[in-house]
Amino acid sequence: MACGPKKHLKLVVVPKQWMLDKLTGVFVPHPSTRPHKLRECLHLIIFLKNGLKYVLTENELKKICLQCFIKTDGKVQTDITYPVGFMDVISTDKTGENYHLIYDTKGCFALHWITPEEAKYKLCKERKIFVGTKGIPHLVIHDVHTIRCPDPLIQVNDTIQIDLETGKITDFIKFDTGNLCMISRCANLGRIGVIISRERHPGSFDVVHVKDVNGNSFATQLINIFFYWQRQQTMDFSSPWKGYLPHRC
Repeated sequence: MACGPKKHLKLVVVPKQWMLDKLTGVFVPHPSTRPHKLRECLHLIIFLKNGLKYVLTENELKKICLQCFIKTDGKVQTDITYPVGFMDVISTDKTGENYHLIYDTKGCFALHWITPEEAKYKLCKERKIFVGTKGIPHLVIHDVHTIRCPDPLIQVNDTIQIDLETGKITDFIKFDTGNLCMISRCANLGRIGVIISRERHPGSFDVVHVKDVNGNSFATQLINIFFYWQRQQTMDFSSPWKGYLPHRC
């Protein structure tokens, strides 16, 4: 039996978020072992080949990456199988384009074009807080990065804004009713709405009720909520993201 790391996946078992045709091939490159899980990531080959249509073959992509034209979260990436995940910032210096990787209402990955000013920071959801050595508090975000000495006002499930140049927290969004959020997991993946209420269930999962732009209400677990816009209790959806994104990868 073969030993060592797996470098390929069969097309019949790849995540549906990748939007790959299962009848035109047999294998697809396996993403590298990095921050995001296999079912929650999209590697650069699919992003640049199927999403942006920059290349036609893998060799062309290697030449582009080795020239340090592709950046993720402000860092140069030369690994063509590097996995990018939800809310990652992907930049191409040669074309001057910047993108967020998010989900559409079908639950598939979608590209959201952003301005150069928006590409200077990244939104992350806080997963947990713990106290390290010498009593220094640490904060763990959704892409498993750790930040030391966070603001004491930041709590679990809040969304923080990180400056990609310095790696420091510049702002944060508290969990509160009336804030705009996106569902990042489960059956309602990709839906956008306003928080209506929260049901607390000690010892179990908290349930959050969300109302979308069409007036439809749905419920989901608190761990599936990702805040990205802070506003008053209103159904004004004139934010940069409308609720669905037709441009898929």
